[in-house]
Amino acid sequence: MTESAPTRTLPLVFAAPKKGKPPKHWADLGVDERKEAVVAAGQPAFRASQLSKHWFERFSHDPADWTDLPAALRQDFAAEFFPPLLQEVKAQTCDNGDTEKLLWRLHDGALVESVLMKYPNRTTMCISSQAGCGMACPFCATGKGGLQRNMSTAEIVSQVADGMRRLAARDGGRVNNVVFMGMGEPLANYKAVLGAVRVMTTPAPDGLGMSARGITVSTVGLVPAINKMTEEGIPVTLALSLHAPDDELRDEIVPINTRWKVGEAVDAAWEYAKRTKRRVSIEYAMMKDINDQAYRADMLASVLKRRGDWGWVHVNLIPLNDVPGSRFTRSRDEDMAEFVRRLEAKGVPTTIRDTRGDEIDAACGQLAATGDQA
Repeated sequence: MTESAPTRTLPLVFAAPKKGKPPKHWADLGVDERKEAVVAAGQPAFRASQLSKHWFERFSHDPADWTDLPAALRQDFAAEFFPPLLQEVKAQTCDNGDTEKLLWRLHDGALVESVLMKYPNRTTMCISSQAGCGMACPFCATGKGGLQRNMSTAEIVSQVADGMRRLAARDGGRVNNVVFMGMGEPLANYKAVLGAVRVMTTPAPDGLGMSARGITVSTVGLVPAINKMTEEGIPVTLALSLHAPDDELRDEIVPINTRWKVGEAVDAAWEYAKRTKRRVSIEYAMMKDINDQAYRADMLASVLKRRGDWGWVHVNLIPLNDVPGSRFTRSRDEDMAEFVRRLEAKGVPTTIRDTRGDEIDAACGQLAATGDQA
Protein backbone atom coordinates (compact mmCIF):
# COMPACT_ATOMS: atom_id res chain seq x y z
CA MET A 1 0.00 0.00 0.00
CA THR A 2 1.28 3.48 -0.83
CA GLU A 3 1.81 5.89 2.03
CA SER A 4 -0.85 8.35 0.87
CA ALA A 5 -3.57 5.92 -0.22
CA PRO A 6 -6.15 4.97 2.43
CA THR A 7 -6.92 1.35 3.17
CA ARG A 8 -9.95 -0.04 1.35
CA THR A 9 -12.93 -0.88 3.52
CA LEU A 10 -15.74 -1.81 1.10
CA PRO A 11 -15.79 -5.35 -0.32
CA LEU A 12 -15.81 -6.18 -4.01
CA VAL A 13 -19.21 -7.49 -5.09
CA PHE A 14 -19.58 -9.23 -8.45
CA ALA A 15 -22.95 -10.97 -8.13
CA ALA A 16 -25.89 -8.60 -7.86
CA PRO A 17 -28.45 -9.35 -5.13
CA LYS A 18 -31.33 -11.46 -6.38
CA LYS A 19 -34.36 -9.20 -6.38
CA GLY A 20 -37.65 -9.14 -8.20
CA LYS A 21 -37.09 -8.57 -11.90
CA PRO A 22 -38.75 -5.62 -13.58
CA PRO A 23 -41.69 -6.48 -15.82
CA LYS A 24 -40.84 -7.61 -19.34
CA HIS A 25 -40.83 -4.69 -21.77
CA TRP A 26 -40.93 -4.37 -25.56
CA ALA A 27 -37.24 -3.37 -25.53
CA ASP A 28 -36.36 -6.67 -23.81
CA LEU A 29 -37.69 -8.62 -26.79
CA GLY A 30 -35.95 -9.43 -30.06
CA VAL A 31 -37.59 -8.49 -33.35
CA ASP A 32 -39.00 -11.99 -33.91
CA GLU A 33 -40.12 -12.23 -30.29
CA ARG A 34 -42.12 -9.02 -30.71
CA LYS A 35 -43.95 -10.43 -33.70
CA GLU A 36 -44.66 -13.64 -31.83
CA ALA A 37 -45.98 -11.70 -28.85
CA VAL A 38 -48.36 -9.67 -31.01
CA VAL A 39 -49.62 -12.77 -32.81
CA ALA A 40 -50.11 -14.49 -29.43
CA ALA A 41 -52.27 -11.50 -28.48
CA GLY A 42 -54.50 -12.25 -31.45
CA GLN A 43 -53.20 -9.55 -33.79
CA PRO A 44 -51.37 -9.68 -37.14
CA ALA A 45 -47.57 -9.62 -37.01
CA PHE A 46 -47.32 -6.21 -38.71
CA ARG A 47 -48.62 -4.62 -35.51
CA ALA A 48 -45.15 -5.23 -34.06
CA SER A 49 -43.58 -2.86 -36.58
CA GLN A 50 -46.21 -0.25 -35.79
CA LEU A 51 -45.48 -0.44 -32.07
CA SER A 52 -41.72 -0.34 -32.62
CA LYS A 53 -42.04 2.69 -34.85
CA HIS A 54 -43.85 4.60 -32.13
CA TRP A 55 -41.45 3.68 -29.32
CA PHE A 56 -38.05 3.57 -31.07
CA GLU A 57 -38.50 6.05 -33.90
CA ARG A 58 -41.13 8.56 -32.83
CA PHE A 59 -40.31 8.24 -29.12
CA SER A 60 -44.02 8.29 -28.34
CA HIS A 61 -44.89 6.63 -25.03
CA ASP A 62 -48.51 7.80 -24.96
CA PRO A 63 -50.83 5.20 -26.53
CA ALA A 64 -53.32 7.96 -27.36
CA ASP A 65 -50.85 9.05 -30.05
CA TRP A 66 -50.71 5.60 -31.68
CA THR A 67 -53.46 6.52 -34.11
CA ASP A 68 -52.55 3.89 -36.70
CA LEU A 69 -53.70 1.23 -34.24
CA PRO A 70 -57.36 0.56 -33.43
CA ALA A 71 -58.35 2.61 -30.39
CA ALA A 72 -59.49 -0.51 -28.53
CA LEU A 73 -55.99 -2.01 -28.80
CA ARG A 74 -53.86 0.91 -27.69
CA GLN A 75 -54.31 0.69 -23.92
CA ASP A 76 -54.16 -3.10 -23.98
CA PHE A 77 -50.87 -3.06 -25.89
CA ALA A 78 -49.47 -0.35 -23.63
CA ALA A 79 -50.29 -2.36 -20.51
CA GLU A 80 -49.01 -5.64 -21.98
CA PHE A 81 -45.80 -4.55 -23.70
CA PHE A 82 -44.83 -1.14 -22.32
CA PRO A 83 -44.96 -1.23 -18.51
CA PRO A 84 -43.50 1.95 -16.94
CA LEU A 85 -39.91 1.24 -15.90
CA LEU A 86 -38.55 4.66 -14.94
CA GLN A 87 -40.42 7.08 -12.73
CA GLU A 88 -38.91 10.55 -12.75
CA VAL A 89 -38.22 11.72 -9.20
CA LYS A 90 -36.19 14.85 -9.81
CA ALA A 91 -34.54 16.78 -12.63
CA GLN A 92 -31.73 19.29 -12.09
CA THR A 93 -29.99 21.50 -14.61
CA CYS A 94 -26.80 23.54 -14.79
CA ASP A 95 -24.40 24.87 -17.45
CA ASN A 96 -27.16 27.22 -18.69
CA GLY A 97 -29.51 24.30 -19.09
CA ASP A 98 -27.12 22.26 -21.25
CA THR A 99 -26.59 19.65 -18.52
CA GLU A 100 -29.57 17.88 -17.01
CA LYS A 101 -29.36 15.22 -14.30
CA LEU A 102 -32.35 12.91 -13.93
CA LEU A 103 -33.11 10.87 -10.85
CA TRP A 104 -35.24 7.79 -11.54
CA ARG A 105 -37.10 5.41 -9.27
CA LEU A 106 -37.30 1.85 -10.60
CA HIS A 107 -40.21 -0.53 -10.06
CA ASP A 108 -38.80 -1.84 -6.77
CA GLY A 109 -37.90 1.57 -5.34
CA ALA A 110 -34.22 1.47 -6.34
CA LEU A 111 -32.86 4.84 -7.45
CA VAL A 112 -30.57 5.48 -10.43
CA GLU A 113 -29.41 8.55 -12.31
CA SER A 114 -28.61 9.55 -15.86
CA VAL A 115 -27.20 12.77 -17.29
CA LEU A 116 -28.05 14.51 -20.57
CA MET A 117 -25.33 16.84 -21.87
CA LYS A 118 -25.76 19.15 -24.85
CA TYR A 119 -22.71 20.37 -26.73
CA PRO A 120 -22.60 22.65 -29.82
CA ASN A 121 -22.48 19.75 -32.30
CA ARG A 122 -23.77 16.76 -30.38
CA THR A 123 -25.69 15.52 -27.36
CA THR A 124 -24.22 12.89 -25.07
CA MET A 125 -26.11 10.85 -22.52
CA CYS A 126 -24.41 9.23 -19.55
CA ILE A 127 -26.46 6.24 -18.42
CA SER A 128 -26.50 3.77 -15.55
CA SER A 129 -26.35 -0.01 -15.84
CA GLN A 130 -26.75 -0.97 -12.18
CA ALA A 131 -28.42 0.47 -9.11
CA GLY A 132 -25.33 1.20 -7.07
CA CYS A 133 -21.98 -0.43 -7.77
CA GLY A 134 -20.00 -3.29 -6.29
CA MET A 135 -16.52 -2.28 -7.43
CA ALA A 136 -15.75 -0.40 -4.19
CA CYS A 137 -13.51 2.33 -5.64
CA PRO A 138 -13.04 4.57 -2.58
CA PHE A 139 -12.97 7.86 -4.51
CA CYS A 140 -16.32 7.29 -6.26
CA ALA A 141 -19.65 8.28 -4.72
CA THR A 142 -21.60 5.53 -6.49
CA GLY A 143 -19.74 2.68 -4.83
CA LYS A 144 -20.21 3.97 -1.31
CA GLY A 145 -23.77 2.64 -1.21
CA GLY A 146 -22.82 -0.78 -2.50
CA LEU A 147 -24.57 -2.76 -5.22
CA GLN A 148 -28.36 -2.99 -5.02
CA ARG A 149 -29.16 -4.79 -8.26
CA ASN A 150 -28.57 -5.09 -11.98
CA MET A 151 -30.73 -3.12 -14.38
CA SER A 152 -32.58 -4.86 -17.20
CA THR A 153 -31.93 -4.25 -20.88
CA ALA A 154 -35.16 -2.25 -21.17
CA GLU A 155 -34.39 -0.16 -18.08
CA ILE A 156 -31.04 0.76 -19.63
CA VAL A 157 -32.49 1.52 -23.06
CA SER A 158 -35.35 3.50 -21.51
CA GLN A 159 -32.89 6.10 -20.23
CA VAL A 160 -31.75 6.79 -23.79
CA ALA A 161 -35.28 6.69 -25.19
CA ASP A 162 -36.32 9.26 -22.60
CA GLY A 163 -33.41 11.48 -23.62
CA MET A 164 -34.46 11.16 -27.25
CA ARG A 165 -38.02 12.10 -26.37
CA ARG A 166 -36.95 15.15 -24.37
CA LEU A 167 -34.75 16.44 -27.16
CA ALA A 168 -37.32 15.77 -29.86
CA ALA A 169 -39.91 17.75 -27.91
CA ARG A 170 -37.55 20.69 -27.31
CA ASP A 171 -35.72 21.27 -30.56
CA GLY A 172 -35.99 18.19 -32.73
CA GLY A 173 -32.55 16.99 -31.64
CA ARG A 174 -31.48 13.50 -30.67
CA VAL A 175 -28.93 11.72 -28.53
CA ASN A 176 -25.80 11.21 -30.64
CA ASN A 177 -23.53 9.56 -28.09
CA VAL A 178 -24.15 7.24 -25.16
CA VAL A 179 -21.57 6.57 -22.47
CA PHE A 180 -21.97 3.77 -19.94
CA MET A 181 -20.32 5.88 -17.24
CA GLY A 182 -23.22 6.37 -14.88
CA MET A 183 -23.97 4.16 -11.90
CA GLY A 184 -22.61 0.64 -11.92
CA GLU A 185 -19.91 -1.45 -13.57
CA PRO A 186 -21.33 -2.20 -17.03
CA LEU A 187 -19.41 -5.41 -17.62
CA ALA A 188 -20.63 -6.83 -14.29
CA ASN A 189 -24.10 -6.71 -15.91
CA TYR A 190 -22.82 -8.04 -19.20
CA LYS A 191 -25.91 -9.67 -20.71
CA ALA A 192 -28.23 -6.71 -20.14
CA VAL A 193 -25.64 -4.14 -21.24
CA LEU A 194 -24.80 -5.95 -24.48
CA GLY A 195 -28.52 -6.45 -25.06
CA ALA A 196 -29.03 -2.70 -24.65
CA VAL A 197 -26.17 -1.95 -27.05
CA ARG A 198 -27.79 -4.20 -29.64
CA VAL A 199 -31.15 -2.46 -29.24
CA MET A 200 -29.49 0.95 -29.53
CA THR A 201 -27.62 -0.02 -32.70
CA THR A 202 -30.45 -1.90 -34.41
CA PRO A 203 -31.76 0.26 -37.28
CA ALA A 204 -35.09 2.01 -36.73
CA PRO A 205 -37.87 1.17 -36.38
CA ASP A 206 -36.73 -2.01 -34.62
CA GLY A 207 -34.17 -0.16 -32.49
CA LEU A 208 -32.81 3.32 -31.85
CA GLY A 209 -30.65 3.32 -34.98
CA MET A 210 -27.52 4.65 -33.28
CA SER A 211 -23.99 4.13 -34.54
CA ALA A 212 -21.90 1.72 -32.47
CA ARG A 213 -19.10 4.25 -32.80
CA GLY A 214 -21.19 6.67 -30.75
CA ILE A 215 -21.42 4.28 -27.80
CA THR A 216 -18.74 3.97 -25.11
CA VAL A 217 -18.71 1.09 -22.63
CA SER A 218 -16.61 1.80 -19.56
CA THR A 219 -15.09 -0.78 -17.23
CA VAL A 220 -12.72 -0.84 -14.28
CA GLY A 221 -11.10 -3.88 -15.83
CA LEU A 222 -13.15 -7.09 -15.72
CA VAL A 223 -10.73 -8.90 -18.00
CA PRO A 224 -12.83 -11.99 -18.89
CA ALA A 225 -15.75 -9.71 -19.82
CA ILE A 226 -13.49 -7.47 -21.95
CA ASN A 227 -12.26 -10.58 -23.76
CA LYS A 228 -15.85 -11.71 -24.28
CA MET A 229 -16.83 -8.31 -25.66
CA THR A 230 -13.88 -8.49 -28.05
CA GLU A 231 -15.51 -11.54 -29.62
CA GLU A 232 -18.89 -9.83 -30.02
CA GLY A 233 -17.83 -7.87 -33.09
CA ILE A 234 -19.71 -4.71 -32.07
CA PRO A 235 -17.31 -1.79 -32.57
CA VAL A 236 -18.26 0.31 -29.56
CA THR A 237 -15.54 2.32 -27.86
CA LEU A 238 -13.99 0.65 -24.83
CA ALA A 239 -12.99 2.89 -21.93
CA LEU A 240 -10.70 1.34 -19.34
CA SER A 241 -10.81 3.13 -15.98
CA LEU A 242 -7.18 2.60 -15.04
CA HIS A 243 -6.45 5.45 -12.59
CA ALA A 244 -2.98 4.11 -11.72
CA PRO A 245 -0.15 2.62 -13.80
CA ASP A 246 1.28 0.43 -11.03
CA ASP A 247 -0.25 -2.50 -9.19
CA GLU A 248 0.72 -1.28 -5.72
CA LEU A 249 -1.40 1.87 -5.97
CA ARG A 250 -4.14 0.43 -8.15
CA ASP A 251 -4.76 -2.39 -5.67
CA GLU A 252 -5.86 0.32 -3.24
CA ILE A 253 -7.81 2.78 -5.36
CA VAL A 254 -9.29 0.33 -7.92
CA PRO A 255 -9.90 -2.87 -5.93
CA ILE A 256 -10.62 -5.00 -9.01
CA ASN A 257 -6.86 -4.85 -9.50
CA THR A 258 -6.55 -7.46 -6.76
CA ARG A 259 -8.16 -9.87 -9.26
CA TRP A 260 -6.73 -8.68 -12.58
CA LYS A 261 -3.56 -6.64 -12.56
CA VAL A 262 -2.67 -3.56 -14.61
CA GLY A 263 -0.85 -5.62 -17.23
CA GLU A 264 -3.77 -8.00 -17.69
CA ALA A 265 -6.31 -5.19 -18.02
CA VAL A 266 -4.18 -3.24 -20.50
CA ASP A 267 -3.46 -6.40 -22.51
CA ALA A 268 -7.20 -7.08 -22.79
CA ALA A 269 -7.82 -3.48 -23.88
CA TRP A 270 -5.03 -3.72 -26.44
CA GLU A 271 -6.53 -6.91 -27.88
CA TYR A 272 -9.91 -5.18 -28.09
CA ALA A 273 -8.37 -2.32 -30.06
CA LYS A 274 -6.51 -4.74 -32.32
CA ARG A 275 -9.62 -6.77 -33.14
CA THR A 276 -12.15 -3.94 -33.48
CA LYS A 277 -9.84 -1.23 -34.87
CA ARG A 278 -11.40 1.10 -32.31
CA ARG A 279 -9.12 3.28 -30.23
CA VAL A 280 -9.34 2.53 -26.52
CA SER A 281 -9.77 5.34 -24.02
CA ILE A 282 -7.77 5.12 -20.79
CA GLU A 283 -9.71 6.93 -18.08
CA TYR A 284 -7.51 8.40 -15.34
CA ALA A 285 -9.04 10.41 -12.47
CA MET A 286 -6.46 12.92 -11.26
CA MET A 287 -6.17 12.77 -7.46
CA LYS A 288 -3.98 15.20 -5.56
CA ASP A 289 -0.78 13.57 -4.28
CA ILE A 290 -2.21 10.10 -4.90
CA ASN A 291 -1.73 9.25 -8.58
CA ASP A 292 -0.74 12.55 -10.20
CA GLN A 293 3.01 12.50 -9.69
CA ALA A 294 5.12 13.18 -12.79
CA TYR A 295 6.89 9.85 -12.47
CA ARG A 296 3.55 8.08 -12.69
CA ALA A 297 2.91 9.81 -16.01
CA ASP A 298 6.17 8.29 -17.22
CA MET A 299 5.10 4.89 -15.86
CA LEU A 300 1.72 5.16 -17.60
CA ALA A 301 3.36 6.04 -20.91
CA SER A 302 5.65 3.04 -20.57
CA VAL A 303 2.77 0.68 -19.79
CA LEU A 304 0.81 1.83 -22.84
CA LYS A 305 3.66 2.19 -25.32
CA ARG A 306 5.07 -1.27 -24.75
CA ARG A 307 1.88 -2.69 -26.30
CA GLY A 308 2.60 -0.91 -29.56
CA ASP A 309 2.60 2.51 -31.14
CA TRP A 310 -0.12 2.30 -33.78
CA GLY A 311 -2.61 4.80 -32.36
CA TRP A 312 -4.50 2.21 -30.36
CA VAL A 313 -4.95 4.29 -27.24
CA HIS A 314 -5.84 7.73 -25.93
CA VAL A 315 -5.56 8.93 -22.34
CA ASN A 316 -8.48 10.87 -20.91
CA LEU A 317 -7.49 12.67 -17.71
CA ILE A 318 -10.41 13.47 -15.42
CA PRO A 319 -10.03 16.21 -12.82
CA LEU A 320 -11.43 14.43 -9.77
CA ASN A 321 -14.91 15.64 -8.93
CA ASP A 322 -15.57 16.40 -5.28
CA VAL A 323 -17.47 13.83 -3.25
CA PRO A 324 -18.67 14.96 0.19
CA GLY A 325 -16.65 13.38 2.98
CA SER A 326 -14.06 11.90 0.66
CA ARG A 327 -10.36 12.00 1.50
CA PHE A 328 -9.57 12.35 -2.21
CA THR A 329 -9.30 15.77 -3.82
CA ARG A 330 -8.66 17.17 -7.27
CA SER A 331 -5.10 17.52 -8.54
CA ARG A 332 -3.46 20.91 -8.79
CA ASP A 333 -3.68 22.49 -12.23
CA GLU A 334 0.09 22.61 -12.56
CA ASP A 335 0.40 18.90 -11.74
CA MET A 336 -2.22 18.01 -14.36
CA ALA A 337 -0.42 20.16 -16.92
CA GLU A 338 2.87 18.40 -16.20
CA PHE A 339 1.15 15.00 -16.42
CA VAL A 340 -0.14 15.91 -19.87
CA ARG A 341 3.26 17.21 -20.94
CA ARG A 342 5.02 14.02 -19.87
CA LEU A 343 2.56 11.76 -21.68
CA GLU A 344 2.56 13.79 -24.88
CA ALA A 345 6.37 13.99 -24.83
CA LYS A 346 6.37 10.20 -25.02
CA GLY A 347 3.88 10.18 -27.89
CA VAL A 348 0.72 9.29 -25.95
CA PRO A 349 -2.33 11.33 -27.09
CA THR A 350 -3.85 12.93 -24.00
CA THR A 351 -6.71 15.27 -23.17
CA ILE A 352 -8.21 16.63 -19.96
CA ARG A 353 -11.93 15.96 -19.83
CA ASP A 354 -14.22 18.96 -19.84
CA THR A 355 -16.00 18.68 -16.50
CA ARG A 356 -19.75 19.07 -16.80
CA GLY A 357 -22.40 18.95 -14.10
CA ASP A 358 -20.30 19.15 -10.95
CA GLU A 359 -22.57 21.91 -9.59
CA ILE A 360 -25.41 19.38 -9.33
CA ASP A 361 -23.28 16.31 -8.52
CA ALA A 362 -23.75 15.06 -12.07
CA ALA A 363 -20.10 14.76 -13.02
CA CYS A 364 -18.01 11.61 -13.31
CA GLY A 365 -17.87 9.74 -10.00
CA GLN A 366 -20.56 11.84 -8.34
CA LEU A 367 -23.72 9.91 -9.19
CA ALA A 368 -25.04 8.45 -5.96
CA ALA A 369 -28.86 8.59 -6.32
CA THR A 370 -29.23 9.09 -2.59
CA GLY A 371 -32.62 9.02 -0.98
CA ASP A 372 -32.33 12.58 0.28
CA GLN A 373 -32.59 13.78 -3.32
CA ALA A 374 -36.02 12.25 -3.61
